[in-house]
Amino acid sequence: MPVIDEAQIRAMMPNGGSRLAAHIPHIDQALVWGNITTPARIAAFMAQLAHESGEYLYMEEIADGSAYEGRANLGNLQPGDGPKFKGHGPIQITGRSNHDRCGRALGLDLIGNPRLICEPQYGTLSSAWFWKDKRLSPLADVGWFRTITKRINGGYTHLDRRVGYWNDNRRLLGLPPIDIDGEDAAIREFQGRNGLFVDGDAGTNTIDALERTGAASA
Repeated sequence: MPVIDEAQIRAMMPNGGSRLAAHIPHIDQALVWGNITTPARIAAFMAQLAHESGEYLYMEEIADGSAYEGRANLGNLQPGDGPKFKGHGPIQITGRSNHDRCGRALGLDLIGNPRLICEPQYGTLSSAWFWKDKRLSPLADVGWFRTITKRINGGYTHLDRRVGYWNDNRRLLGLPPIDIDGEDAAIREFQGRNGLFVDGDAGTNTIDALERTGAASA
């Protein structure tokens, strides 16, 4: 029994049209691989994926990647690494080190061929790897979507659009919409209740506590 079917995928990406056809056979297996299998996790993941990829319109970064040249924090230490390892896949895995780690996890040579994750059979899978690597499922479990957006985007670019996808997906999967305006207070309350530093920032320690207390459930 699939965790998501074609009709649901198309409803979550209503502008995807014919380009979704190549990806649909691979989306469910990517979700299973990433343990993105509950309605809350699926709704959040597919919302972010829809926005980041333009509903699978963009499978690599439009810019040429020269801005990443020499970026040691991305592992881009060899000449040409910036363009070679620009963002690839629906969520845009960026940099030599991230391509290497993603490739190792998926059994792919993304150093030799970083564009492999632009292909339908690996694209969504690379996004599921990114989701796992960033530990986003525990945040989806408790509905902290602003935090998910920040961990993906580094900020809150087009947050309203992302939230629109998210709440549409939640309704489709039988979940109520969530008002993100209460997220900061919810994080602070959780941190205080669990003896954490109260700053409203759901970082590593807070995610650890979510998993430890069972607030985030698989």
